[in-house]
Amino acid sequence: MIRPNPAFNLTEFVLGNNARRFPEKSGLIFVHHAEQEEVWSFFRFFQTTQRVAGAFRSLGLSKGERVVIRLPNSPDFALAFFGAIYAGLIPVPCSTQLQAEEVDYLITNAQAALLIVSAQLPHPAKIAGTCTKILHEQFREFLNFQDPVLAPSTQAEDPAYIIYTSGTSGYPKGVLHAHRSILGRQPIRTDWMGVSEQDVLLHTGQLNWSYTLGIGLMDPWATGATTVLYGGAKNIEIWPALMEKHQVTLFASVPGIYRQLLRHHHLRPEHLAHLRHVMVAGEALSVALLEQWTQTTGVPMYEALGMSEISTYISNGPHVEVKPGSPGKPQAGRTVVILPADKGESPLPAGEEGLIAVHRSDPGLMLGYWNMPEEESSVFRGEWFVGGDLGVMDEEGYIWYHGRNNELMNPMGYRVSPLEIERVLLQHPDVADAGVTEIHLDTGISIIVAFLVLRHPDHATADQIIQWSQTHLAHYKCPREIRFIEQLPRTSNNKLARRQLISFF
Repeated sequence: MIRPNPAFNLTEFVLGNNARRFPEKSGLIFVHHAEQEEVWSFFRFFQTTQRVAGAFRSLGLSKGERVVIRLPNSPDFALAFFGAIYAGLIPVPCSTQLQAEEVDYLITNAQAALLIVSAQLPHPAKIAGTCTKILHEQFREFLNFQDPVLAPSTQAEDPAYIIYTSGTSGYPKGVLHAHRSILGRQPIRTDWMGVSEQDVLLHTGQLNWSYTLGIGLMDPWATGATTVLYGGAKNIEIWPALMEKHQVTLFASVPGIYRQLLRHHHLRPEHLAHLRHVMVAGEALSVALLEQWTQTTGVPMYEALGMSEISTYISNGPHVEVKPGSPGKPQAGRTVVILPADKGESPLPAGEEGLIAVHRSDPGLMLGYWNMPEEESSVFRGEWFVGGDLGVMDEEGYIWYHGRNNELMNPMGYRVSPLEIERVLLQHPDVADAGVTEIHLDTGISIIVAFLVLRHPDHATADQIIQWSQTHLAHYKCPREIRFIEQLPRTSNNKLARRQLISFF
């Protein structure tokens, strides 16, 4: 992988080049619902991004200040994100599912100078510190700002954006990425996606998710491809319709969407006529789903393993044969080894289980965790980044994923800390003790289950606890089931024996 020259800007790389090479080409097709869509040329989108950057600068924000983006899934979200990066600021994408207290934590931890928010989304009544709030309607005025930024002033190693993900401490941690991370994504575009300027990519995710920002926007735009995104009501039938209408050549989603497509919608030849292959990430792909998809559609399915700290870095693809049950090989140019689970920097031989590690020189790797030095030091061993995924590398270099060494869960493709959920549940007045784990069902789906000890039996019901959690946690973090037990299993050191919780299910 080639490292960039010192003067470098992520937005300029993914948008500025295309605005000059393909000014009239459609860069983004955003479908609001079946009857309404916006089509943005590369030139128009980049020009508007420059206007947004100018508006940010006019607010007196200094280079490197953080901007929390809490907007609905729409082109405005992308304009705010790439406009902030172009202006030398650091955007912090925020999920629409978060509750007000979760947003308050992000603003406080990131020491944000600006919050861009829709009045319809939960957010703190009083903004922490010196953060300024701009409503969505005010941000819309930025799109026509008359003094655009015409040239960025960032360096390759400057921070570009922060993605918050669940941490082992029970609080989300901010993954800080540099501008040069876009070049570190080149192996993704080549080995997994196989994307070129002739492609039309459809991604099913929302723009606050790093999977969508990366695979759905940064990577296709870095090659001059067109992206199709959808922001309407959830409807499994929309995806085949969009494939057909926009002659989609690449489709990216999570295993759950593929299961729904196979179960609830008949995929006809006209839907798949232009589809070259599909991509799946976010959670482990079952062999059964892989086989069902390929046998039903005849369209190749390529899996990737990744994390917020580096995005996808292990994959199969057009040039890497699929081995059912394995997410593939380390992408070209990446140095990936298996290290002992407990300690040590010497790679294990083929066939031995350990922690999957990436060399810290990888340009796609994060700069670090924002304001969390202890979390950051825990994931580095000398020259290796160790994110907590267990696996085995076979003689051919394929990785076989064995789950998480730490206790982060991954239901429906979201990384969620059980400690964060337990911390919130223990704030309920009727809960004396709480243990949370991920339960894998026979259907191939995994759910979050909370095992609770009540202070007084019969003082609370499972439905009441779930409803209460929904007011304090994002929807994807909330337990799907509650089990009341008399005592949580604990070790001799009084630590929660989380793996034993499944026996109470």
